[in-house]
Amino acid sequence: MTVQDTTTDLSAFTREWQEWHTAQEARLADPHGFLAITGLHWLSDEPQRFPDAPGAWSTGADGVVVVLDEDEELVVDGTAVHGEHRFGVLPERGGVNAVWGDAVIEVAKRGGQDIVRPRHPDTPLRTAFTGTPAYAPQRRWVVTGRYTAFDEPRPTTVGAAVEGLEHVYDAPGRVEFELDGRPLSLTAFPGHGPGSLMVLFTDATSGVTTYAANRSLSLAPPAADGTLVLDFNRATNLPCAYTDLATCPLPPAENRLPVAIEAGEKLPRERGGS
Repeated sequence: MTVQDTTTDLSAFTREWQEWHTAQEARLADPHGFLAITGLHWLSDEPQRFPDAPGAWSTGADGVVVVLDEDEELVVDGTAVHGEHRFGVLPERGGVNAVWGDAVIEVAKRGGQDIVRPRHPDTPLRTAFTGTPAYAPQRRWVVTGRYTAFDEPRPTTVGAAVEGLEHVYDAPGRVEFELDGRPLSLTAFPGHGPGSLMVLFTDATSGVTTYAANRSLSLAPPAADGTLVLDFNRATNLPCAYTDLATCPLPPAENRLPVAIEAGEKLPRERGGS
C-alpha cells in the first residue's frame, strides 16, 4: 500500500467515524432525547401529581394509571385521551411515550419499578448542549475478537446509576480479544438488533478522562465462526453520564478492564469534562 493509499484509507476511516459521532450527537440532542428529561418520578399505589406532567399517576397490579383533570389531555399512540387512562403492565426496559403539548411523558418500567420521566425540549441541559468530547479515532482501537455463547443465557444482575436499583440481563455469551498482546474478555448483553450484542465496561480511563460509572459498545452479530469486531472508537456514554435522571445499568464486575481504552467518548462537559 502506498503512502497515498494509506492517507486515503485513514481519511475514509476518520470520515466514517465523524459521521457516526455526528449521528450520536443528533440522537442525544433530539427534542425529546435524554437531555430533555426534567424529572424521574417513581410511582406507587398512591396517586401523585408532578410539576412537569399532567394528571395524577399511580401503579398497581394492573399497571400504570393516570387520571387527567378536565382541561388536561395526553396523546397516546396518536389518540387523544381524557379522564382516566390505563397504560397497563409494562415490560421491563419497555415503555410508552405520551405526548403533552410539545413535551413527551415517558411511562416506563426500570428495575421492576414503574416510572414517569417527562421530556421537555426547552430544558436547559438540552438547549445548552454543545456536544461530547471524544478521542480522535485511531485504528489501533479496532480489534477482532471471538464470541463464545454460553450453553444457556446467564441471568446477570448489575447495579444502576440510581442507588438501590438493580437490572437483570440474560447474558448470552462472552467476547474475548487482545489489546497490545494482553488477553481480555467482556460479558455481553443482548443488543438492540437481532443477533447484535452490547457490552458495558469501565477501564483505566474511567473517572479520569471518561465517565466513571460506565461506557457502552455496540457489536454487530458475530460471524458463523464467532469472530466479531470491537471498535472502541465508538464507545459511547450512557445517559447517566449527562443527567442524574437516568437509571443506566452498571457493568458486571468482570467487565472492569485493567487497561486504558483511550478511545471513544470522553467525560461530558456537563460533568466537568473538557
